[in-house]
Amino acid sequence: MPDSPRRRLLRASALLAVLVLPGLGAGCGRPSGPVTLTVLATGSMTEVFGEIATAYHQDNPGVRLRPVFGGAPELADRLSEHDPGDVLVTADGASMEETAEQLGAPRRTVASGALTIAVAPGNPRRIRGLRDLRRPGLRVVVGAGTVPVGRYTRQVLRKAGLTVRWSSEEIGARAVLDRIRAGEADAGLVFITDMRSAGIAASSVPIPADQNVTAAFLAAPVRGGAHEDDAAAFVSWLVTPAAQKLFNKYGFVTPASLR
Repeated sequence: MPDSPRRRLLRASALLAVLVLPGLGAGCGRPSGPVTLTVLATGSMTEVFGEIATAYHQDNPGVRLRPVFGGAPELADRLSEHDPGDVLVTADGASMEETAEQLGAPRRTVASGALTIAVAPGNPRRIRGLRDLRRPGLRVVVGAGTVPVGRYTRQVLRKAGLTVRWSSEEIGARAVLDRIRAGEADAGLVFITDMRSAGIAASSVPIPADQNVTAAFLAAPVRGGAHEDDAAAFVSWLVTPAAQKLFNKYGFVTPASLR
């Protein structure tokens, strides 16, 4: 049968469909290209996350981390925004529960810690322990009762059977430490790991184990995020030996559940 213009048009259309349809199918799946995960993390994780971001990208070249640090109230506000982020890392379970409806699985305890008394360099007020925080005229600063370090501080004082008058309440451990570094306070309770960021600008007075608490740092993916599967994979990576080695390097303790 002679080859008509209509037959040639039909053959060309069929060939075009064969070439185009696979491309359309690929476009309906997961987007190609690198993924950037926005990690909303407590300010106490600032230093360690610098190395975590590098190490995770080396293990997963297609994924980069963009940490955003802040106090618990700031991170909670971010979760209510249109583009909240992909992973939340908090400094206690209560903060995680406050935003539970916006979080998915898995939820993991990724590190532990404890508190210490931060004081001015060289400890000029000669603070020896928690009882000294009751001295008249001593400027003591603590975390607010609505943030992790503030809740832990109140637990420590209750265990020690002490009532302390403080001069101000702050939105997080780093804010407490900043007041001491600036000479605006004489003492305050912070996470032991926060002292690393202070360098020579502050000193530390240890709290005995029987008066201290175990602080739990938790992570979870944000529900309905653009990269929820990648976020869940990152949370799971945080409890691996490679990640725990980095946490330990910066003074965090491996959670009992992982030992």
